[in-house]
Amino acid sequence: MKVLVADDDKLTREGLAEILEDEGYEVIQAANGSIAVSMFKDENPDFICLDIMMPECNGYDACKQIREKCAVTPIIFLSAKSEEVDKVIGLNLGADDYIVKPFGIDEVVARIRAVTRRCIQNEKDVNTSFSMLDLMVSPESLTVKRGEELKEINLLDLKILRFLYSNKNRVLSRDQIFKECWNINSCGNTRALDQKISQLRKIVEVDSQNPKIIKTVHGAGYAFQEV
Repeated sequence: MKVLVADDDKLTREGLAEILEDEGYEVIQAANGSIAVSMFKDENPDFICLDIMMPECNGYDACKQIREKCAVTPIIFLSAKSEEVDKVIGLNLGADDYIVKPFGIDEVVARIRAVTRRCIQNEKDVNTSFSMLDLMVSPESLTVKRGEELKEINLLDLKILRFLYSNKNRVLSRDQIFKECWNINSCGNTRALDQKISQLRKIVEVDSQNPKIIKTVHGAGYAFQEV
Protein backbone atom coordinates (compact mmCIF):
# COMPACT_ATOMS: atom_id res chain seq x y z
CA MET A 1 0.00 0.00 0.00
CA LYS A 2 1.43 3.35 -1.08
CA VAL A 3 1.20 6.49 1.08
CA LEU A 4 1.97 10.07 0.03
CA VAL A 5 3.38 12.20 2.86
CA ALA A 6 3.38 15.95 2.19
CA ASP A 7 5.04 18.29 4.70
CA ASP A 8 7.51 21.14 4.21
CA ASP A 9 9.27 20.29 7.48
CA LYS A 10 11.86 17.67 6.54
CA LEU A 11 12.22 16.21 10.04
CA THR A 12 8.45 15.77 10.43
CA ARG A 13 8.10 14.35 6.92
CA GLU A 14 10.93 11.85 7.30
CA GLY A 15 9.87 10.91 10.82
CA LEU A 16 6.37 10.12 9.64
CA ALA A 17 7.76 8.22 6.66
CA GLU A 18 9.84 6.08 9.03
CA ILE A 19 6.77 5.30 11.16
CA LEU A 20 4.81 4.32 8.07
CA GLU A 21 7.60 2.18 6.63
CA ASP A 22 7.86 0.31 9.94
CA GLU A 23 4.13 -0.37 9.63
CA GLY A 24 4.64 -1.86 6.17
CA TYR A 25 3.79 0.94 3.75
CA GLU A 26 5.59 2.18 0.66
CA VAL A 27 6.11 5.90 1.25
CA ILE A 28 6.58 8.72 -1.24
CA GLN A 29 7.34 12.24 -0.02
CA ALA A 30 6.48 15.78 -1.12
CA ALA A 31 7.94 18.99 0.32
CA ASN A 32 4.98 21.23 -0.59
CA GLY A 33 1.39 21.15 -1.81
CA SER A 34 2.21 21.63 -5.48
CA ILE A 35 4.55 18.64 -5.47
CA ALA A 36 1.93 16.63 -3.57
CA VAL A 37 -0.74 17.29 -6.24
CA SER A 38 1.71 16.37 -9.00
CA MET A 39 2.80 13.18 -7.22
CA PHE A 40 -0.82 12.23 -6.61
CA LYS A 41 -1.45 12.37 -10.37
CA ASP A 42 1.70 10.40 -11.20
CA GLU A 43 1.90 7.88 -8.35
CA ASN A 44 -1.77 7.16 -7.51
CA PRO A 45 -1.20 6.59 -3.77
CA ASP A 46 -3.68 4.62 -1.67
CA PHE A 47 -3.94 7.44 0.86
CA ILE A 48 -2.39 10.78 1.73
CA CYS A 49 -0.98 12.47 4.85
CA LEU A 50 -1.16 16.20 4.19
CA ASP A 51 0.25 19.14 6.16
CA ILE A 52 -1.72 22.40 5.93
CA MET A 53 0.85 25.20 6.22
CA MET A 54 3.10 24.57 3.21
CA PRO A 55 4.69 26.90 0.63
CA GLU A 56 3.50 27.32 -2.98
CA CYS A 57 0.26 25.45 -2.35
CA ASN A 58 -1.13 24.91 1.14
CA GLY A 59 -2.76 21.71 2.30
CA TYR A 60 -6.31 23.02 1.93
CA ASP A 61 -5.73 23.94 -1.72
CA ALA A 62 -3.90 20.68 -2.39
CA CYS A 63 -6.85 18.77 -0.89
CA LYS A 64 -9.29 20.68 -3.12
CA GLN A 65 -7.29 19.83 -6.26
CA ILE A 66 -6.97 16.19 -5.28
CA ARG A 67 -10.67 15.91 -4.48
CA GLU A 68 -11.53 17.35 -7.91
CA LYS A 69 -9.75 14.36 -9.42
CA CYS A 70 -10.64 11.69 -6.89
CA ALA A 71 -13.34 11.67 -4.25
CA VAL A 72 -12.39 8.43 -2.51
CA THR A 73 -8.64 8.41 -1.78
CA PRO A 74 -8.39 8.87 2.01
CA ILE A 75 -6.70 12.08 3.19
CA ILE A 76 -5.40 12.73 6.71
CA PHE A 77 -4.53 16.32 7.60
CA LEU A 78 -1.53 16.79 9.90
CA SER A 79 -1.33 20.31 11.26
CA ALA A 80 -0.24 22.54 14.14
CA LYS A 81 -3.50 24.47 13.55
CA SER A 82 -5.56 23.16 16.45
CA GLU A 83 -8.64 25.39 16.43
CA GLU A 84 -11.95 23.64 15.86
CA VAL A 85 -12.66 25.84 12.84
CA ASP A 86 -9.47 24.55 11.16
CA LYS A 87 -10.58 20.96 11.67
CA VAL A 88 -14.05 21.75 10.33
CA ILE A 89 -12.57 23.38 7.22
CA GLY A 90 -10.34 20.37 6.61
CA LEU A 91 -13.14 17.85 7.04
CA ASN A 92 -15.51 19.90 4.88
CA LEU A 93 -12.92 19.87 2.10
CA GLY A 94 -13.13 16.09 2.08
CA ALA A 95 -10.44 14.99 4.53
CA ASP A 96 -11.06 11.72 6.37
CA ASP A 97 -9.23 12.67 9.56
CA TYR A 98 -7.33 15.54 11.19
CA ILE A 99 -4.36 15.04 13.53
CA VAL A 100 -2.95 17.96 15.51
CA LYS A 101 0.82 18.42 15.81
CA PRO A 102 2.76 17.55 17.83
CA PHE A 103 1.39 14.04 17.74
CA GLY A 104 2.41 10.81 19.41
CA ILE A 105 3.48 7.75 17.46
CA ASP A 106 0.71 5.62 18.96
CA GLU A 107 -1.96 8.13 17.90
CA VAL A 108 -0.66 8.35 14.33
CA VAL A 109 -0.39 4.57 14.03
CA ALA A 110 -3.94 4.07 15.34
CA ARG A 111 -5.40 6.66 12.95
CA ILE A 112 -3.49 5.28 9.97
CA ARG A 113 -4.50 1.71 10.75
CA ALA A 114 -8.13 2.86 10.78
CA VAL A 115 -7.68 4.34 7.29
CA THR A 116 -5.88 1.18 6.17
CA ARG A 117 -8.80 -0.97 7.29
CA ARG A 118 -11.14 1.13 5.15
CA CYS A 119 -8.80 0.74 2.17
CA ILE A 120 -8.54 -3.01 2.63
CA GLN A 121 -12.32 -3.35 2.85
CA ASN A 122 -12.49 -2.07 -0.73
CA GLU A 123 -10.02 -4.68 -1.98
CA LYS A 124 -12.46 -7.53 -2.38
CA ASP A 125 -9.88 -9.94 -3.75
CA VAL A 126 -7.46 -9.70 -0.82
CA ASN A 127 -9.55 -9.19 2.29
CA THR A 128 -10.70 -12.79 2.77
CA SER A 129 -9.89 -14.20 6.21
CA PHE A 130 -7.62 -17.24 6.44
CA SER A 131 -6.57 -19.62 9.20
CA MET A 132 -3.09 -20.66 10.24
CA LEU A 133 -3.60 -23.69 12.49
CA ASP A 134 -5.83 -22.36 15.31
CA LEU A 135 -5.23 -18.70 14.45
CA MET A 136 -7.73 -16.76 12.33
CA VAL A 137 -6.24 -13.85 10.38
CA SER A 138 -8.70 -11.14 9.33
CA PRO A 139 -7.18 -8.71 6.79
CA GLU A 140 -10.32 -6.58 6.70
CA SER A 141 -9.98 -5.64 10.38
CA LEU A 142 -6.18 -6.07 10.70
CA THR A 143 -6.65 -8.53 13.55
CA VAL A 144 -5.80 -12.09 14.50
CA LYS A 145 -7.96 -14.22 16.76
CA ARG A 146 -7.40 -17.39 18.74
CA GLY A 147 -10.42 -18.54 20.68
CA GLU A 148 -11.84 -15.39 22.29
CA GLU A 149 -8.52 -13.55 22.26
CA LEU A 150 -8.37 -10.81 19.62
CA LYS A 151 -5.14 -8.95 18.79
CA GLU A 152 -4.37 -6.13 16.38
CA ILE A 153 -1.69 -6.43 13.68
CA ASN A 154 -0.24 -3.91 11.24
CA LEU A 155 0.01 -4.03 7.48
CA LEU A 156 3.54 -5.48 7.50
CA ASP A 157 2.44 -8.24 9.88
CA LEU A 158 -0.39 -9.05 7.48
CA LYS A 159 1.96 -9.14 4.49
CA ILE A 160 4.26 -11.61 6.24
CA LEU A 161 1.46 -13.86 7.44
CA ARG A 162 -0.27 -13.85 4.05
CA PHE A 163 2.99 -14.63 2.24
CA LEU A 164 3.73 -17.55 4.57
CA TYR A 165 0.15 -18.82 4.24
CA SER A 166 0.20 -18.56 0.44
CA ASN A 167 3.36 -20.65 0.44
CA LYS A 168 2.38 -23.14 3.12
CA ASN A 169 4.72 -26.10 3.58
CA ARG A 170 7.44 -24.26 1.64
CA VAL A 171 10.59 -22.73 3.07
CA LEU A 172 10.87 -19.03 2.22
CA SER A 173 14.30 -17.46 2.25
CA ARG A 174 14.92 -14.14 3.94
CA ASP A 175 15.50 -12.56 0.53
CA GLN A 176 12.13 -13.84 -0.71
CA ILE A 177 10.35 -12.41 2.34
CA PHE A 178 12.13 -9.07 2.03
CA LYS A 179 11.27 -8.79 -1.66
CA GLU A 180 7.61 -9.63 -1.14
CA CYS A 181 6.89 -7.82 2.13
CA TRP A 182 9.38 -4.93 2.15
CA ASN A 183 9.68 -4.58 -1.63
CA ILE A 184 13.46 -4.90 -1.25
CA ASN A 185 15.34 -7.32 -3.49
CA SER A 186 17.91 -8.40 -0.92
CA CYS A 187 18.21 -8.23 2.84
CA GLY A 188 21.70 -6.91 3.46
CA ASN A 189 21.06 -7.16 7.20
CA THR A 190 19.01 -10.20 8.24
CA ARG A 191 18.72 -8.90 11.80
CA ALA A 192 15.87 -6.55 10.86
CA LEU A 193 13.78 -9.44 9.53
CA ASP A 194 14.63 -11.73 12.44
CA GLN A 195 13.62 -9.00 14.90
CA LYS A 196 10.34 -8.48 13.06
CA ILE A 197 9.59 -12.20 13.08
CA SER A 198 10.36 -12.29 16.81
CA GLN A 199 7.90 -9.44 17.42
CA LEU A 200 5.24 -11.06 15.25
CA ARG A 201 5.59 -14.39 17.05
CA LYS A 202 4.69 -12.66 20.32
CA ILE A 203 1.37 -11.77 18.71
CA VAL A 204 0.49 -14.95 16.82
CA GLU A 205 2.09 -17.81 18.75
CA VAL A 206 0.83 -19.46 21.93
CA ASP A 207 4.46 -19.81 22.99
CA SER A 208 6.80 -17.51 21.04
CA GLN A 209 9.79 -19.56 22.21
CA ASN A 210 8.27 -22.69 20.68
CA PRO A 211 6.63 -21.41 17.50
CA LYS A 212 4.12 -23.51 15.59
CA ILE A 213 3.00 -20.99 12.96
CA ILE A 214 6.22 -19.23 11.93
CA LYS A 215 8.91 -21.86 12.07
CA THR A 216 12.60 -21.19 11.62
CA VAL A 217 14.34 -23.45 9.12
CA HIS A 218 17.96 -23.03 10.15
CA GLY A 219 20.23 -21.85 7.37
CA ALA A 220 17.27 -21.46 4.97
CA GLY A 221 14.58 -19.09 6.23
CA TYR A 222 11.05 -19.40 7.61
CA ALA A 223 8.01 -21.55 6.91
CA PHE A 224 4.38 -22.08 7.82
CA GLN A 225 3.77 -25.82 7.91
CA GLU A 226 0.10 -26.76 7.90
CA VAL A 227 0.70 -30.49 8.13
